[in-house]
Amino acid sequence: MRVSTVVIGAPDPRLLAAFYQRLLGWQVEAEASARPGFPVEDGWVMLRPPSDREGLRGLAIQWEPDYQPPVWPPRPGEPQMMMHVDVAVEDLDGAVAWAVKAGAKLAEHQPQQHVRVMIDPAGHPFDLFAGPVE
Repeated sequence: MRVSTVVIGAPDPRLLAAFYQRLLGWQVEAEASARPGFPVEDGWVMLRPPSDREGLRGLAIQWEPDYQPPVWPPRPGEPQMMMHVDVAVEDLDGAVAWAVKAGAKLAEHQPQQHVRVMIDPAGHPFDLFAGPVE
């Protein structure tokens, strides 16, 4: 067995996939349009890294009709984060600037000195951390 892809939900998978494509430099490998009778946002997008040297083999974003963004930091009774993506970067400050330019926001709550929690356009937290990228 092997994990091939992580799938995250979003209110508009194509918009969120475009963000991660800008952020990571990955390419769209596959895409499904809205099913008949469903809103135009329905469907999914699969992104893949340019080579197998990347740690994660794929990231897919699928439409969630009742999507509620998780609250960061977590609070009882609020939508909880189901997963998050960790991204290793060589230059943490430069990566934060790039993520913001790509469309992310820096989270107000930063629990670790060498990690930056970012919020993607759909509200998912993801982490940038200084670490080996190869």
